[in-house]
Amino acid sequence: MAAGSLLDRLLEVRQASEALIAPLDAEDLNLQGMADASPPKWHLAHTTWFFETFVLKPHQPDYTPADPRWSYLFNSYYDTVGPRQPRPQRGLLSRPPMADVAAWRQRVTQALETLLVHHADGPWRELVELGLQHEQQHQELLLMDLLDGFSRQPLEPAYRDDWCEQDEDLPDSGPTCADDLHGPWLHCRGGLVEVGHQGDSFHFDNEGPRHRTWLDPFAIADRLVSNGAYRRFIDDGGYRRPDLWMSEGWAECQRRGWQAPRYWRRDRDGEGPWRWEFTLGSRRPLEDHRPVRHLSWFEADAFARWAGARLPNEAEWEFARVQHGENLLQSHGQLWQWTASPYRPYPGFHPAAGAVGEYNGKFMTSQFVLRGSSRLTPPGHARDTYRNFFPPVSRWMAAGLRLAR
Repeated sequence: MAAGSLLDRLLEVRQASEALIAPLDAEDLNLQGMADASPPKWHLAHTTWFFETFVLKPHQPDYTPADPRWSYLFNSYYDTVGPRQPRPQRGLLSRPPMADVAAWRQRVTQALETLLVHHADGPWRELVELGLQHEQQHQELLLMDLLDGFSRQPLEPAYRDDWCEQDEDLPDSGPTCADDLHGPWLHCRGGLVEVGHQGDSFHFDNEGPRHRTWLDPFAIADRLVSNGAYRRFIDDGGYRRPDLWMSEGWAECQRRGWQAPRYWRRDRDGEGPWRWEFTLGSRRPLEDHRPVRHLSWFEADAFARWAGARLPNEAEWEFARVQHGENLLQSHGQLWQWTASPYRPYPGFHPAAGAVGEYNGKFMTSQFVLRGSSRLTPPGHARDTYRNFFPPVSRWMAAGLRLAR
């Protein structure tokens, strides 16, 4: 990527993060609804810390770093760098104030701009691109964390009053009855196939190396499972039948009192059917034709078993995109899609040396892979080989499912 193009991307991405907090009040900036979430101010500070720590300190000798104590505040999980504020306590960081964080962001952005303008090439260029992709990840996380935090408030506030979800590219009709839970099947021949990233364009290290794997012939649904189809699962006792669930999932379902997807709502008195959904635009009518979202892997797996199907593994999902392309509807720009694949390294995977090697590799246990992208994924950040990953109990992310057999 040319220096000018990288500079343009730098300014665009950094400004996009700041635009995300424009609708928020000062009281919202430290909102942390649960241990897995982070406050908006922390997201903006952490992405700035990333650039300062991995790009500017090693490669810009004239740069003056921030207060060294801030590294403890805004390090996320890089043990090689040093200790850090416990994740469940990030909401306690009322200081430094947002004004100081904003000034720091501007200073770091200017230093990066200077580096890009005056040095045509260098070992830091790949780190700048990694930092931009990292910041885009946090842009999506910021919105998902806000949705969780606002959903816990009795007033059910909107992130933006003009938040609109009516422009989604949905199929003309979605499957909502028990005999049509998945839409048409797309048949894939299988065989010895290649998956994983190829080429010189950016990719995270966990997307490679490209390798061969065997797939038996399979079929995959052409669209995501809808709210209407999932409602049938609930009405048929889906949350009351342990035979549909993995043992750990059933235990979590009982312990957490799950009865429906994360943001489904009854009427305000808590009675009646599931008629509402909490969104970034506050409470909205639950529409049966839209894809069901905010499910854990355990719920997605239980639904698939109830429907007489299964979740696709990640190689099947990627191969279906190659074989069927645009016929695999809603593969991007709607929801991340749970797969049956545990998050493990590809054959021949080696993490990068040093602290940045902690970015993906050390999480390759006790998690499942999601493929695709969501409506909250920043433009240009999605790829068919992208391997998102979360623990199977998590359901605050923008995650849905499609079926396979």
